Amino acid sequence: MATHAVSSAEFEQVINGNELVFVDFWATWCGPCRAFGPVFEQASEQHPDVYFAKVDIDQNQDLAAAAGVQAVPTLMIAKQGRIVFQQAGALRASDLEDLIGQAKALDLEAAEADAAGDQQ
Repeated sequence: MATHAVSSAEFEQVINGNELVFVDFWATWCGPCRAFGPVFEQASEQHPDVYFAKVDIDQNQDLAAAAGVQAVPTLMIAKQGRIVFQQAGALRASDLEDLIGQAKALDLEAAEADAAGDQQ
């Protein structure tokens, strides 16, 4: 299994200790979560350079609340310790692959420089 169950206690360490992290916030009672789970698992096997975390919101309610999760499944992406994407809803395999490619290609320094320029 290439995904990792992550709890509130280790979440920050996982986000800060890995270059690129995809987090699936899910629940056992959630039908779309059960449908998305195998898609997430397959992607994790195809991208060993990415850390794929699964957070059960019922066992980690404090973390789900802190992350602003209001619906499941919710996908969160962190790069270099920064949250760069968060969206509720199950994704198709092709859409998840597209997001993985975008996240890998994202140049945070350039994006932050652009954002700083936009604010001036």
